[in-house]
Amino acid sequence: MQLRPYQEAAVADLRRAYATGHRAPLLVMPTGAGKTQVFTFITAAMSQRGRRVTILVHRRELIAQASRKLTQAGVTHGIIAAGTPATNAPIQVASVQTLVRRLEKSPAPDLIIIDEAHHAVAGSWGRILDHWPDALRLGVTATPARLDGRGLRDNFDVIVHGPTVSDLTAAGYLAPSKLYAPPIKVDLSTIPIRAGDFASDAAATAMDKPSITGDAIDHYRRICPGAPAIAFCCTTDHAENVAAQFRYAGFTSQAILGTTTIAQRDQQLKDLASGAIQILTSVDVISEGTDVPAVTAAILLRPTASLGLYLQQVGRILRPAAGKTHAIVLDHVGNIHRHGWPDDVRTWSLDSKPRRQRDNAPAPTVRTCPVCFAAFKPQPICPCCGAPSELTPREIQQRDGELQELERRTQRRQQGIARSLKELIHIGQQRGMKNPIGWAKHVFYARGLK
Repeated sequence: MQLRPYQEAAVADLRRAYATGHRAPLLVMPTGAGKTQVFTFITAAMSQRGRRVTILVHRRELIAQASRKLTQAGVTHGIIAAGTPATNAPIQVASVQTLVRRLEKSPAPDLIIIDEAHHAVAGSWGRILDHWPDALRLGVTATPARLDGRGLRDNFDVIVHGPTVSDLTAAGYLAPSKLYAPPIKVDLSTIPIRAGDFASDAAATAMDKPSITGDAIDHYRRICPGAPAIAFCCTTDHAENVAAQFRYAGFTSQAILGTTTIAQRDQQLKDLASGAIQILTSVDVISEGTDVPAVTAAILLRPTASLGLYLQQVGRILRPAAGKTHAIVLDHVGNIHRHGWPDDVRTWSLDSKPRRQRDNAPAPTVRTCPVCFAAFKPQPICPCCGAPSELTPREIQQRDGELQELERRTQRRQQGIARSLKELIHIGQQRGMKNPIGWAKHVFYARGLK
């Protein structure tokens, strides 16, 4: 197998971790970095030495992905999954849900590889790992963070860091991204929180409205019309309604759901890659293990407090492809303001996060252009359309009680630099005016603009 340089470095770092006494390292590499390629290389080496390896996965797509890589590497293996004949091969790709019911019949492996290892604290995973306490472990994940704040220290003993998203983008292994964050038209503060995240049913009720879906369609049409896109929705009904609205607007769109057949899902992903379908709407189906490099845009219609879910969704579109100059994120729910940029350097830990740190995490600094709605890190002008961007002094932001006044000053400055009727209408909409068009026309003609 031919590994990329950073993958070779990851393998070397993992070997050093085992050599220095660690028995359960966790490899962290971004979505699209090729984690499956790395653990396939390690599995092939173990197979050549006559060792037994069990690869734990929790989704059908991950079983197929791991099996395909092993086959390409010439590694004979079996699959432990419902409806699949059992084999005695020393290398097994195992569905967690199936293996947990067959533990007594399965020989102990020398190495357990846990794909998407941030799930490993769940019950079935724990039962499997506890059943074979003498086996070495290797966890792989892009996001070692859980919504409930629980750490992975009980199952892993050291983090091995791979490259960052910025590293991979600079080297051409991931596509650069552009992010747009139009004004949110829903009061998310009214949506209840359940199990640490926005309640999906309440979020769907708030988001599944013609005005909101219409706004998403308008921005897709303006920014990336016809580009292969995935719209991440709150519920199956929400996904089906969004797909229907895109079709009504003249785009080819389908909902890809957990209830659709495996064959149909595979065909939908092929059609998305070929251009036969322009937009797929999804609820958790297109996430871990889905690899469609041709997809250019992610349309975020599901608010989430989960950093891991946000990074997994955005990561779906960062793989490079022929003719793909950049990926586009259309964030209609403010996830970028909650979680920051896909290429932010994050500090990961195996330890659990205290509740107060989860609740009081600082919001990332994100600017949104009032003209084109591009989101960007603070700078004097918008990098997409060139409109001026107001930079407020840091010392003012740190003074309690001045934020409201600062907002009013910023609004006046935005109004003062507006030079078109369209810009003034946007400002009026951002201020929540009942008649932003009428107000904008009054200001426009009063200033003698043309």
